[in-house]
Amino acid sequence: MHTTEQNKAQVLVDALSYIQKFAGDMVVIKYGGSAMTNEVIKQSVLKDIAVLKSVGIKPVIVHGGGKDINSWLNKVEIKSEFKNGLRVTTKETLEVAEMVLSGKLNKGLVQHMERIGTHAVGLSGKDGNMLTVEKCLSKGEDIGYVGKITHVDTELIETLLLNGYTPIISTIGLDEKYHAYNINADDVATAIARALKASKLVFLTDIEGVLEDPSDPNTLISKINTNSAKQLFESGVIQGGMIPKLKNCIDAVQDDVKKVHILDGRMEHSLLIEIFTTSGVGTEIKK
Repeated sequence: MHTTEQNKAQVLVDALSYIQKFAGDMVVIKYGGSAMTNEVIKQSVLKDIAVLKSVGIKPVIVHGGGKDINSWLNKVEIKSEFKNGLRVTTKETLEVAEMVLSGKLNKGLVQHMERIGTHAVGLSGKDGNMLTVEKCLSKGEDIGYVGKITHVDTELIETLLLNGYTPIISTIGLDEKYHAYNINADDVATAIARALKASKLVFLTDIEGVLEDPSDPNTLISKINTNSAKQLFESGVIQGGMIPKLKNCIDAVQDDVKKVHILDGRMEHSLLIEIFTTSGVGTEIKK
């Protein structure tokens, strides 16, 4: 037999214990960055998710789409405004965001998954009143139709998973008066993972993971617990966009989610390497 074939067989054998361990588990995947915009990476990531599904894991995908929203706002000549790093969402901006997120992007991902042979259903947080929100203020300032999650109803997600479908969720929710709001995708993924008590929450990003020195990929911190994460905050190692992301990770593993992973979505098969091998990639966060 060819060595290549033996190597392939060995890979499957090595993965067996992980496959048995995680079969039936729910894994929430926050899908964003280059993994959404680069077609080659997109195909690779969605195939990885199809592999997870085929070995009995139950993936739930949450996606944002900031770059696409910006592109469409430019097309319809609506100016983007930001306060404290958050997009000010007027009624017009919300209409474009919802069109892009729940329409073009969401159904495009469903189409890709179906082409691979995995049944998927595209949803927004409006469906089944999944995501209830209240208006989010940024440092006391009104930034329009931006929502902060107050409740997650998982019934629709669980019904789909039970019947073999992969839910793909865009980040629009409703307040108690049924007004629509755009929500930060990291916050949505975290809230859904906690409500489902998922075994894993995975953030696919455009960085290698949590770095001691943001300019040096070789300073990757492969494992963090909630105590060491607090020390990283205090010492100023965690900066910029990693601050809210890591805070979400810590919130998730306090009591609901077993492990959170921050992975480089640009690296081919990072999702499978992290879940099915001992070496893993990226940063793993646990209690």
